[in-house]
Amino acid sequence: MTIDSASTSPARAPRHLAIVMDGNGRWAVQRHRPRSFGHREGQKALRATIEYCLRNGIGSLTLFAFSSENWKRPDEEVGALMQLFLKALDREVDELHGHGVRIEFIGDLGAFSAELRERMHKAMRKTQANRALFANVAVNYGGRWDIAHAARLAAEAVTRGELAADAISEATLAPYFSLAEQPPVDLLLRTGGEQRISNFLLWQLAYAELVFVDTLWPDVDAAVLDSAVHEFHRRERRFGKTSAQVQASSATGNA
Repeated sequence: MTIDSASTSPARAPRHLAIVMDGNGRWAVQRHRPRSFGHREGQKALRATIEYCLRNGIGSLTLFAFSSENWKRPDEEVGALMQLFLKALDREVDELHGHGVRIEFIGDLGAFSAELRERMHKAMRKTQANRALFANVAVNYGGRWDIAHAARLAAEAVTRGELAADAISEATLAPYFSLAEQPPVDLLLRTGGEQRISNFLLWQLAYAELVFVDTLWPDVDAAVLDSAVHEFHRRERRFGKTSAQVQASSATGNA
């Protein structure tokens, strides 16, 4: 991966961009190639996205790489994805580290082979001090799993006497979720034409702006990302306030 990270940071870039990278298989089928070929080609779009975030001051990027439901796919495709993960970790981590990218894997990693888990943990250890971009890769992840996992961690804290049951609230539960130390998701982009979130970041997407595009993931480039960010800028984010309140706050510089 050769990354051009020269900054062209726009005003009001989303702090946290999440992407459902959909369409690899269909892209390959359209070209009469195996679905695994589409996953390999999708790595080019991933490089373009990381470059875009580094150039434009987007501090957190979360990618839905492999859902907990994806195990239902054909064994050949799952096996090819696992090999792709291994090769990508071997090939890309050093350069990402050189550009200050911190890699974080979220999800139930226990389902993966010991070899793949070790590569994941090695990448996380190596890049843990980096701050140019938090690149979060959701693998064997589901939003419902995340909620159940957070609830279980909170219950364990109650059992240990570290948290009172009657003190559980949104604020006290939030630290137990994946990505708790990063900003909330501002913008969710889903490629491939589907218009659903597919059990991705159910808690973290509470106030995110959702943008759906027909472009299949391997065809995503800076122009597609620019269009999504421009749509994000066009939205009025009210967070429960009225439009008049938001405009008044913006006028006084407190938005």
